[in-house]
Amino acid sequence: MTETTSNENEEIKEQVEEREEEGGEGNRDQSSSPKSRKTVRFSKAAEVEIHLYSQGKGPIAVFNSTLGGWDQDQLEVRDILDKYAFKSIFAFNPAESTRGVPIRFNRRNGRSLLPYRGGSLVHIDGEPKDSLINPITKILIGVAVITLLIAIAVKEPPEWIKKYKVFGDNFPPWILACVVIVFTRMRKRTRDFLKNRGW
Repeated sequence: MTETTSNENEEIKEQVEEREEEGGEGNRDQSSSPKSRKTVRFSKAAEVEIHLYSQGKGPIAVFNSTLGGWDQDQLEVRDILDKYAFKSIFAFNPAESTRGVPIRFNRRNGRSLLPYRGGSLVHIDGEPKDSLINPITKILIGVAVITLLIAIAVKEPPEWIKKYKVFGDNFPPWILACVVIVFTRMRKRTRDFLKNRGW
């Protein structure tokens, strides 16, 4: 009886030792497996090289810009607009000196709507903001013209108009005012249209 119990005890010990060895090997395998290891990788933010032009002239600046967004593939458009005082920027082809489509951006975060690939070369042409002198000059000229038209409408026409009969005898002054306003509005658009056509 004692022999059988001692044999059973020895068998149980051997089984326990085998299980412990198997468990130890399993733990070693788990600890050494690549899935259990936690590696932290710090990837460098993606950048693009930008050659910046102003109305086709330049480049006025060459710099690296960090791409933003969740996937790090969006251009920081608002930063470029603010830094270089542009009201809009366009894709640019320096070989032909022609503008492409405007680079549109999200108004909330200032990033481009289209993605860019890190390490790429981007040519951008910017349209400068209008200076304050031009609007003030236009306002002063408009006020002077309107004042002159009111003076002509209220009083008799000046002698030089009567002498040369530039507009005929019964010329309504409001037509002249409309012509001046339309000319002022269309002048800039016509100039931009001709510039885009290369004239």
